[in-house]
Amino acid sequence: MKKIRIGLLFLFLLVAGCDSQVTSNKESKKMSWSIDQNVVEDSKHRVFYEIFVRSFADSNGDGIGDLNGVTKQLDYLKELGIDGIWLMPIQPSPSYHGYDVTDYYDVNQDYGTLADMKRLVEEAHKRDIKIVMDLVMNHTSNKHPWFQKALTGDPVYRDFYVWSDEQTNTNELGDWNQKIWHGESESKYEGIFWDGMPDLNYRNPAVMEEMKKIGSFWLKEVDVDGFRLDAAKYLFSSHQVKDHHDKNAALWEEFKQSTQNAKSDSFLIGEIWDTPAIVGTYLHGLDSGFNFDLSSKILSSVKQEKDAGIASSLERTRAYFQNVSNEFVDSIFITNHDMNRVMSEVAGNQDQAKMAASLLFTLPGNPYVYYGEEIGLEGKKPDENIREPMIWSEIKDDSLNTTWIKRKYSKNAKQLAVSVQKSDKNSLYNHYKTMISVRKGRSALLAGEIKGSDVRKQGLVSFERMNEEESLLVLHNITSKKMTITIPKEWKDVYFSSQSYEKKELELILAPYSTIIFEKGV
Repeated sequence: MKKIRIGLLFLFLLVAGCDSQVTSNKESKKMSWSIDQNVVEDSKHRVFYEIFVRSFADSNGDGIGDLNGVTKQLDYLKELGIDGIWLMPIQPSPSYHGYDVTDYYDVNQDYGTLADMKRLVEEAHKRDIKIVMDLVMNHTSNKHPWFQKALTGDPVYRDFYVWSDEQTNTNELGDWNQKIWHGESESKYEGIFWDGMPDLNYRNPAVMEEMKKIGSFWLKEVDVDGFRLDAAKYLFSSHQVKDHHDKNAALWEEFKQSTQNAKSDSFLIGEIWDTPAIVGTYLHGLDSGFNFDLSSKILSSVKQEKDAGIASSLERTRAYFQNVSNEFVDSIFITNHDMNRVMSEVAGNQDQAKMAASLLFTLPGNPYVYYGEEIGLEGKKPDENIREPMIWSEIKDDSLNTTWIKRKYSKNAKQLAVSVQKSDKNSLYNHYKTMISVRKGRSALLAGEIKGSDVRKQGLVSFERMNEEESLLVLHNITSKKMTITIPKEWKDVYFSSQSYEKKELELILAPYSTIIFEKGV
């Protein structure tokens, strides 16, 4: 891979002044981290940032985040190290979240206009930031004109939705014991998620043809780079057909062909909240699926301060995925808009939150950061409370801060605000910024494979990352105590250390909550 040298720019995690060589003499090292190093060019492997527009940044003072607010903060994202954005739904919708769409060809008026969206995409591309937008293809809003026509008995649009017949058990429940059949008439409609979201009928080829047109519009006319596909495993639900995963995978292959015809380098990421075995089923039609299994292992490991089998499970999962498709890119994350926030999961323990980030950015795949995660926003379900406003400044009336919802969590702006954390070298924000730059500094971290390590200890997460160019050994002490380990002789040079460490011959003492990365000596 091509490498580029960038100018001297120093970012200090800890005050330090030493070289990065580990000698055989007893020593205590405090490592500084400098961004004066190789940056790997790789357009396929990027760090993405998930944005709920309503909560992110307000450009016009109405208290609601908007697309121009996102555009205004592109330089913030670029400075953090972000080179891809996932926008949660931006299309018109009667709900605050936007997952019940009423018009697939326009922008929610709370967020701005189609022209604002085009300008956001254009400005992002100037900064080499890709834009992926949520596309909700499983269902529409019950306010969508298609469904309103269906309710009148219009035969064309009636067939756009799934209706019960005399064979249907309309009392059956869904995957999480929810009601799935709705309506007052004898013939009810399927709505897997709730009655405000009637499911589309993909037995009808006209539905997919409409979706292809919609996809092409956003790729060609607006120039987005791809789609995050909501509820990707439900186009055909298990209540419609038994082999629904296979049928869904075939639908995504059809849709992918259409999107690639519209824009050859577009890509599709599916929300398939299921086991890796099920996710793999979809990788012929999708370029990637979110790794929910890894998310739970990262959280479990840092909360329990004990490795939940991160490397071993990933090694098996990736081998399986590669048998399905050698073009897949795993999409990895800690939490997202449907889950309790990281800082709430670790009960406010910033050290554990930092270790979760260190794990994320040293593992294979494209990492996704949920907005505000980098400053430690808190939040627990219900959903509104895990989508609270971003905090840009400790100043209460800062115009960028959105006010669409009253905060239940994350009220300490003097501690959490971006403006405060930027100037604190030990802040969570600067930890995220550093770990992203560490990732981008080595091709093995960016795009290499993973293998379990022979260096083992209770509370240590260890693995190797390697490609044709290099091999790295990554060690995470995820506990609150110092840890003494023995390092194999071939691991000679330290590439990165987040904290001080002590070395005597082949014995290494890791500080609590710390990460160290070795490279193989020549």
